[in-house]
Amino acid sequence: MRLNALTAISRTAHAKINLCLHVTGQRDDGYHLLDTIVTFAEIGDQLTFENGDGVSLEISGPEAEGLVANGSNLVIKAADALANVANEHRGAKIELCKNLPVSSGIGGGSADAAATLVGLNDLWTKEYDSDALSKIGLSLGADVPMCLHGKPLRASGIGEQLEPVSMPAFSMVLVNPRVGVSTPEIFKALVKRDNPPAPRCPDSDDLSEWVSWLSRQRNDLQSSAIALHPSIQTALDSLETCASLLARMSGSGATCFGLFENDAQAAATAETIADQHPDWWVVATRSIV
Repeated sequence: MRLNALTAISRTAHAKINLCLHVTGQRDDGYHLLDTIVTFAEIGDQLTFENGDGVSLEISGPEAEGLVANGSNLVIKAADALANVANEHRGAKIELCKNLPVSSGIGGGSADAAATLVGLNDLWTKEYDSDALSKIGLSLGADVPMCLHGKPLRASGIGEQLEPVSMPAFSMVLVNPRVGVSTPEIFKALVKRDNPPAPRCPDSDDLSEWVSWLSRQRNDLQSSAIALHPSIQTALDSLETCASLLARMSGSGATCFGLFENDAQAAATAETIADQHPDWWVVATRSIV
């Protein structure tokens, strides 16, 4: 049932995890072509939407430092984009509790923008379907449509061609060594941009089958990111030392993920790494299916 316009609405902007990321080419306009398998974690930023005079944004939370609540923020950009398409003149008071690190390769800003489109679509009692919202989202960034989808998928093109994927819920640990990574800088450092795409992925929820398949795939941005930020390799080493099934960097970094047999192993690993590196961002979570 659609919520009425007087109701406060809450949405979670789930962390996006690139389980593999193959860079397969580059368009004439500079956009890179990708083939990536993506899942989403239970952890995410929290957004709340209420009616207000004009569009306003208040930012809080453990990862809020350095963020600005002005027109450069993707939340405001998403609100403005939807209002322009919908010819909507009502405002919105938006509160963002930032739990995900900024510029960390797990789609925080894009997920925030996607959650904003969905939340305001409800607050303003619009009837835009997922395709219409994805079209608006693509104008904000290539990752926004996949964040709108919010479930396991394969993305190709520049990230706008989406195909649902069947996979298990992964017990995982996310580790960020607290280095800010510039995505354009990582892409600029790439030596090869026409790598092969991934083969057909499993169509099952079998953990061992997926881990075996993923272990033969790549993140083509990982070596460039490590060359610029060696602490990413330290983060990967910390996950591998704890006997994860698979450790890899997500997106353009610096967040790395480890997959584990169960939630208990993931929780124990997160505690160990956090004790060893108290200045890092470390969290145990689970993926959404």
